[in-house]
Amino acid sequence: MTQSPNAPAAVSGKFVTFEGIDGAGKSTHVNAFVVALRQGLATVGRDVVATREPGGTPLGEALRKLVLDESMDIETEALLMFAGRREHLVKVIEPALARGDWVVSDRFTDATFAYQGGGRGLSRDKLSILERWVQGTRQPDLTILFDLDPAIAAARLAGARAPDKFERESAAFFTRVREEYLRRAEESGGRIVLIDAAQSIDAIAGQLADVFARLGLPGH
Repeated sequence: MTQSPNAPAAVSGKFVTFEGIDGAGKSTHVNAFVVALRQGLATVGRDVVATREPGGTPLGEALRKLVLDESMDIETEALLMFAGRREHLVKVIEPALARGDWVVSDRFTDATFAYQGGGRGLSRDKLSILERWVQGTRQPDLTILFDLDPAIAAARLAGARAPDKFERESAAFFTRVREEYLRRAEESGGRIVLIDAAQSIDAIAGQLADVFARLGLPGH
């Protein structure tokens, strides 16, 4: 059957994630990125699902409160992260991609490797087993990593709000988290794009505009 000339063009859904240590500033730019993406996809009848981890579903949000506020065994923490992620995938991410919509998530599995792996010291092998079990082959199509010196990030966070248990961690913890993020970036085969988060907001916005232009949207 011939497609009507007025029908939306076929556009495959894509999965984009934002990552970075606490205080790197990624949350400042996620919303603007989602707005720009929605505008770019509107002409082809597609939407953008903006979500986050931990969270993204009612169960995920309940687990988020536990993970961010409660003290627990490191393996319990990792298991809760992946339990919430499985629900997130089944209820939100995969259905959106199947519709041809795009998903933009504030954190995904790279954060678990960085925080529970690099920061807490949990075995990468254990995390990799959980990653394969929970996700299969699903990975983000693009990950935007905001990279920043932990000392600068800590100064940005100081007094901003009541810190959760991760934000109360030491500079050494966040140095390990950053190192694991950078290791993941090196091994990502180009999936992870580094943003120098020490730049001005305008400079970062310019870099994100370049990333946006490479997403292959109609008219870009």
